[in-house]
Amino acid sequence: MFNRDIVDKLKEWASKKDRKPLILRGARQVGKTSAVNIFAKSFDHYIYLNLDLAEDKQLFELDSPFKDTVAAIFFSRNKEMNAGRTLLFIDEIQNSPSAVSKLRYFYENASNIYVIAAGSLLESLIDKTISFPVGRVEFLAVRPCNFGEFLLAIGETESVKILSSYPVPDYAHDKVINLFAKYMLIGGMPEVVKSYAEHRDLVKLANIYESLIVSYLDDVEKYSRNPNQTNIIRHIISSAFLYAGERIKFEGFGKSGYRSKDIGESFRILEKTMLLQLVYPVTTTTSPIEANLAKSPKLHLLDTGLVNYKAKIQGELLKSNKIDNVYQGKIAEHITGQELMALNQSVLGKINFWTREDRKTNAEVDFIYQFRNLVIPIEVKSGASGSLRSLHSFIDKAPHSFAVRVWSGKAGIEETSTLTKKPFKLISIPFYLIRSLDSILEYYRVGE
Repeated sequence: MFNRDIVDKLKEWASKKDRKPLILRGARQVGKTSAVNIFAKSFDHYIYLNLDLAEDKQLFELDSPFKDTVAAIFFSRNKEMNAGRTLLFIDEIQNSPSAVSKLRYFYENASNIYVIAAGSLLESLIDKTISFPVGRVEFLAVRPCNFGEFLLAIGETESVKILSSYPVPDYAHDKVINLFAKYMLIGGMPEVVKSYAEHRDLVKLANIYESLIVSYLDDVEKYSRNPNQTNIIRHIISSAFLYAGERIKFEGFGKSGYRSKDIGESFRILEKTMLLQLVYPVTTTTSPIEANLAKSPKLHLLDTGLVNYKAKIQGELLKSNKIDNVYQGKIAEHITGQELMALNQSVLGKINFWTREDRKTNAEVDFIYQFRNLVIPIEVKSGASGSLRSLHSFIDKAPHSFAVRVWSGKAGIEETSTLTKKPFKLISIPFYLIRSLDSILEYYRVGE
């Protein structure tokens, strides 16, 4: 196991006075259980229940008062109640609607017990077979490893230190951008990162990627409504990696004969599993950010490493010395989206892009990011500032004069102007500093 940023969020949760049972949400194999196991070391007692096991599930199925349920849990693990800080982790909780409903009683009647729940398929069952105790639980998203976690896992502690403050010294750039290229190739699935950290063997990773994708396909029958939907969802999972970063249409997705309605419904189910996200455009330049669901979305997958493996472009990434341009720039854009998602532990966290579509001209900015009361445009580019035409279109309409370029070059800021001569500040951020976006924007006093 290696440390994850989510552990710090768990510590923040534990320190709250009005703490509620916490439900961890995330796709299968993103490290929910491992993170809790690390967090548990700070407790006097740790009780782990896996509701895949009949004997653990049975603890919540008994028709008995709640206090007896709690007593039975402690007795099953030979633990004394009220004998120090106790963390109770209920894994695979989706297997017992009764366990989900009883979470409210931990908040109301046993608040001295720290309760965390998780489930591999929990997200797909929300609103279908499970009703959560509204107002009595809270949620936290768990995502694949970000670049900082990747560096810690492979022992690059000095790189982590040097990236902890801004600006980063020029001498560090070449080494760290090469490390980011490795991260972009491998991705952030914890099992993959752990294997690479131990063996430094890229060939060994193929079996892990394959088993992850197969496990996602095997899960489909557990949450699809009928055999036809099972086939559609499996088709989407099998095809989606080839369309990562692209705008898609539901009708006939992946060269299929499936109807738009059926594809759309299946995509929305997969969004609940957090295997993918439909990234919808925004057409305004001011907050609040409101996605335009009438326009076609881009497709963002759980992890860039899985995309590289399934699209068979790992060789191209290994040979390239310009990570911005691999696979027509789509992988650089995809990993940027993954890092932006990692900045937000909210289960409601989304990424969006900006578009202007009219009869005369079309413009599209890769991402937008709300910072304070401003909507900041982000382009993933390798070109000079004068070639960022879509970014210029955004700035011309925006009530501010700040933009961000993510690239392989060094960090910095330049005064420039749009094609219509509106002056603006272009903040250039190397890929390895996406995780520091907020502090960099603060450094340049954006929004003040």
